Amino acid sequence: MSSELTSEEKIDALPAALRAIVEEFREALPQERLEYLLDFALAMPDLPERLLSRRDQMEQVHECQTAVFVFTEIDNGAVYFYIEVPRESPTVRGYAAIVSEGLNGATPDEVLRTPEDIYFLLGLHEAISHQRLRGLHALMGYLKRQVVAKMGQGS
Repeated sequence: MSSELTSEEKIDALPAALRAIVEEFREALPQERLEYLLDFALAMPDLPERLLSRRDQMEQVHECQTAVFVFTEIDNGAVYFYIEVPRESPTVRGYAAIVSEGLNGATPDEVLRTPEDIYFLLGLHEAISHQRLRGLHALMGYLKRQVVAKMGQGS
């Protein structure tokens, strides 16, 4: 996605579920955003049982300070992300929960059009350290690469 787009244009291009989350965050004060992030972290589901035995097939996001692992599936033209983040890392876990909730069920094209700086659209850049933001930015890049790889496999 072009960095020449305005924030509003980027938001308008998001899948509906992610756009709703972003709009809720943008209406909140910075302290409230951290509370919302924690709520998402607490609500993030564990990996499904079927993936626990396939954890070796998950890709680690090395740019994150926290051990983050991702797995992507495409089923009937819809993308589904499974992200494992330790509960002890609520910032990253909350962001991963937002991304997966907002993008699960989207088409591959919708995912690929999603900007990698969702954290900026959420207003998290005002509340989270620059070093942590780099990891959040990298997470979206990994998800997009996995979607491209899965499309190439025809799955």
